[in-house]
Amino acid sequence: MVEKGLKILREPVYRIIDPVVRWLIRLRIHPNAISTAGFVVTLVAGLFYHQDHVRTAGVLVLFGGVIDIFDGRVARESGLESKFGAFYDSTLDRLSEVVVFVGLASLYNTFRADVEDVAMVYVILMALGGSLMVSYTRAKAESLGLDCKVGLMERAERVVLLGLGSAVFGLAWDGLALDLIIIVVAVLTNLTAIQRIVWVYQHGKGVPLE
Repeated sequence: MVEKGLKILREPVYRIIDPVVRWLIRLRIHPNAISTAGFVVTLVAGLFYHQDHVRTAGVLVLFGGVIDIFDGRVARESGLESKFGAFYDSTLDRLSEVVVFVGLASLYNTFRADVEDVAMVYVILMALGGSLMVSYTRAKAESLGLDCKVGLMERAERVVLLGLGSAVFGLAWDGLALDLIIIVVAVLTNLTAIQRIVWVYQHGKGVPLE
């Protein structure tokens, strides 16, 4: 199966980070501790969005995404993989997204009091809903025995687009650049969720539950 999106970079990235992974294993850093550290970084990113420090928030979103790569890799390489660890990591990922989008909503609630900013709060809510639905549809499909990984806007793509866009553009052009980034995330996440619903329909219709 052909890798799509940022998945094509997975193996090159693993080769780059593996020395750090081995170092973390030697220090006996538990994967759950790494997951927690990534969540804390994202919490701080949400706070910086709230305080209108968009570029700093974007850097922290990217940094939190990088940390999120390490927890799973350390768990696999150290033999510490567990069902709770996978559940814990996934749960913190969802909470991280909620924190980031709440921070963005707070930014637009205070940055300007114009009508378009009120509208952007609703777009942010759509982006949050779409992001959670992308994750939910895959998780529910997997619980039914279907490996649903279709769609472009998965978590890694969301982190890179929002984090990199925020870090590079900040509130450039009176916030227009950030507006466009959030709109793209909102549209593509919801399209990805719909694509996954259609995929599960195509592969699961008529298949009885066990």
